[in-house]
Amino acid sequence: MAKLFFAVNDNLYSLLRERFPRDLPQPFLETETGIPYSYRDLDQQTAVYAAFLTEKGLAKGDRLLAQVDKSPQALMLCLACIRAGLIFVPVNPAYRKTELRHMLQDSTPSAVICRPEALADIATLLQELEHEFPHPRVATLDNRGNGTLAELSDETPPEFQTAPSTGSDVAALMYTSGTTGRPKGAMITHRNLAANITALHDTWRWRPTDVLLHSLPIFHFHGLFIACLTALFGSTKILFLPKFDAAAVTERLPQATVFMGVPTYYTRLLEHPQFSKEVCRTMRLFISGSAPLLAQTFREFEQRTGFRVLERYGMTEAGVITSNPVDGERVAGMVGTPLPGVSLRVVGENEDVLPPGKVGAVEIRGENVLVGYWGRDEENRACFTSDGFFRTGDLGRWEPNGHLSIVGRQKDLVITGGLNVYPKEVEMAIDQMDGVAESAVIGVPHPDFGEAVVAVVIRKAGFQQLTEASLLSQLKEVLANYKVPKRVFFTDEFPRNALGKVQKNLLREQPDYAEAFRHA
Repeated sequence: MAKLFFAVNDNLYSLLRERFPRDLPQPFLETETGIPYSYRDLDQQTAVYAAFLTEKGLAKGDRLLAQVDKSPQALMLCLACIRAGLIFVPVNPAYRKTELRHMLQDSTPSAVICRPEALADIATLLQELEHEFPHPRVATLDNRGNGTLAELSDETPPEFQTAPSTGSDVAALMYTSGTTGRPKGAMITHRNLAANITALHDTWRWRPTDVLLHSLPIFHFHGLFIACLTALFGSTKILFLPKFDAAAVTERLPQATVFMGVPTYYTRLLEHPQFSKEVCRTMRLFISGSAPLLAQTFREFEQRTGFRVLERYGMTEAGVITSNPVDGERVAGMVGTPLPGVSLRVVGENEDVLPPGKVGAVEIRGENVLVGYWGRDEENRACFTSDGFFRTGDLGRWEPNGHLSIVGRQKDLVITGGLNVYPKEVEMAIDQMDGVAESAVIGVPHPDFGEAVVAVVIRKAGFQQLTEASLLSQLKEVLANYKVPKRVFFTDEFPRNALGKVQKNLLREQPDYAEAFRHA
């Protein structure tokens, strides 16, 4: 495995910079419209951003929150923050004001970079919060790399000495759902990222001649770190699409060798009439993650293309944990073996290690595992075992062939289209609406998204006019679209246990809900 850290500087950017090709004019990225960016552009633009932010008073450990559209400049902003020793906080551009408020309050950033059209809302929100933390500096960045960030940093020289960092310094806060229903910031260190990308480089046999077709979002661990940084570590070119579109991906696949996606991407490619074995003629590897891939999709994809999708298992808190092999057996529903440097065990209720075939809690340990959640000391103590294993909250079992299968989650997390939705957050939004007595949000199987968010609602007496359409319309005003339920059902009562807690496992089994999308 490649060397992770250097005696002088453990900053992740130093590791990546050492891997740049000697020919710096060589392209590292090309946009959908054919605009190329070289390794020299990358090195100079990150230097400009890092120097500019430092000149404006941001210091090591300060947070920069970025709620921007996907662009090469957004990727370079992330790398600039890491290079400057700042903590990068990427936020989904779809988040509404109430969702963003929590992340601002929690991370207390020293700078905010947003889309130009969101500037007024951001300014209003920061004014409302000014008594809670110092007002951060604000700049804009659009999907073409323009905005006040570009204007203000235009005269900054492209020179910057990468900030000294230790492997344990936090490089990013990645917000993920927690037991309270409020997103919590996973503290991802320079060492965590370096360990993951070096292991993936070896496991996936990355080659200098590879070309990654990138259509994932970059506010998410999958698209930002697993895809982009592993490609950069391999000194390979990235074809950078602004979003996933089956037609655009199909058109560009003949120019690529590697593609990463969530299961939804694969179901939509299979639906595209021009997607064929011929289109995939230059491909080496299709990788799926962020949610379980349906066995039916796995089989149909192989029949159409001749490729078995490589499934892997990961999470925001640890990046990729296990992977199927590049060469060797891949079985639908299995997520392979632990990456080099990762220890994984399946345990019972008393933390006893279980033998193959027994379902238990999945626990992991390794340099890829987060150091904890931002400002959550009590929760951090609870999520690690006494011998240093992280409790993932997932349920799994070892198969006879030595591969891991993930069979469910201890938490009620719903993964839809590769994005995490915590039911409590959606329930809180529903329960505030006029006419709602109580709600329960569950995930049910969906042929496209893997899981769909479904809400089951008990109306208050006299509110029969509360309909599925009216409730969904209200939710779209306060939640990102992917969190809004795909369906709303009404009921008179919930199944409950002896303590009065709603038994969501029984709700998921009810035919009306469980089969709602069988023919979708």
